[in-house]
Amino acid sequence: MNDCIVIIPTYNEIENIESIIRSVLSQKKSFHVLIIDDNSPDHTADKVVLLQSEFEGRLFLEKRNKKSGLGTAYVHGFRWALNHKYEYVFEMDADFSHNPNDLEKLYSACHFGDADLAIGSRYVTGVNVVNWPLSRVLMSYFASVYVRMITGMKIHDATAGFVCYKRKVLEDINLDKIKFVGYAFQIEMKYRTYCKKFQIVEVPIIFTDRTKGQSKMSNSIIVEAVFGVIALRLKRLVNSL
Repeated sequence: MNDCIVIIPTYNEIENIESIIRSVLSQKKSFHVLIIDDNSPDHTADKVVLLQSEFEGRLFLEKRNKKSGLGTAYVHGFRWALNHKYEYVFEMDADFSHNPNDLEKLYSACHFGDADLAIGSRYVTGVNVVNWPLSRVLMSYFASVYVRMITGMKIHDATAGFVCYKRKVLEDINLDKIKFVGYAFQIEMKYRTYCKKFQIVEVPIIFTDRTKGQSKMSNSIIVEAVFGVIALRLKRLVNSL
């Protein structure tokens, strides 16, 4: 049984999906891939189905009825991974902003190192972002500064979406309580991990903006993150996190 599953949520990623699957499954370290597709109108899921015959037993698909948010997609994937007994569970984007060659770095931090949660960090050694406009870089960077101020977490990239969890972290976190869907989901997962006193390690990566397909960023996601951080902190203060 393979011990690593890479969860990739998709919505209209037909331009990227085959390439990202082939890249992950061609790594020296053996990974499995779980695609969580939200009924993409561009038939992303159909492409995955075609590839499953080539990668039998390594490529899996969960197709949901509608677009329901990044956070709920990952929680769906976490439950699937736990039910299928994987020891290391990865989050990764479909658009190559996360380099599949960095998967083994995150795995090593958890398997050989002390990490319970390894974060592919854009900011732990400076600002390692390619092809983002300055405004987007500043928004992302200062979002993490804001999160550190409010929560007390010593994490440089709190909104990072390229991570590896040890199984025990996801088992200990009450997934039924996860409420947020965008940036705030990434922050919430890290904060809940931090509050459970698991070891969090940031692994430096270079983040490259997508060249194909459209970004899923929206104003509502940004607003959720700003106020979500405060809500998380208040819940912890009253012991209701």
